[in-house]
Amino acid sequence: MPSLLKHEDLPYRLSVGVMLINREGLVFVGRRIDQTVESWQMPQGGIDEGETPAVAALRELKEEIGTDKAEPIAVLDGWLDYDLPKHLLGAALHGRYRGQRQKWLAMRFTGQDGDIDLGTHEPEFAAWKWLPVDQLTELIVPFKRDTYVKVVAAFRQYAKPLR
Repeated sequence: MPSLLKHEDLPYRLSVGVMLINREGLVFVGRRIDQTVESWQMPQGGIDEGETPAVAALRELKEEIGTDKAEPIAVLDGWLDYDLPKHLLGAALHGRYRGQRQKWLAMRFTGQDGDIDLGTHEPEFAAWKWLPVDQLTELIVPFKRDTYVKVVAAFRQYAKPLR
């Protein structure tokens, strides 16, 4: 009889997360298309082999929100991990990972709202909006909340209007 793989035996998926900040100092969030509960998040996704986190971040923006009109502002020191809740193991992240190990970047959105197009090749978001940085942790799913608290603390200083 085959042994069942334990949560702690699964690896983390290497990925990036982007706090995309517009000229008014507001942060982009998208409502996930694949969730049964209302779930908002900042863009994030895997790092492909040979990619730097900055290159992966721009690619993920293009894939998820239809534009890569963004410039890096800051990179979080180190990596942040989150674990999937047990009911998502084997289903989320292609069933191969226990969660994600993320490198977070703050990026300034250089485009216009009209550049954002959720109708991408593989849509991930059903809706989007700009939010004040202090509201981010209220909308995120509970298992990612600790990560968002750390990202907000690290990047809050950049979420201010441009003069």
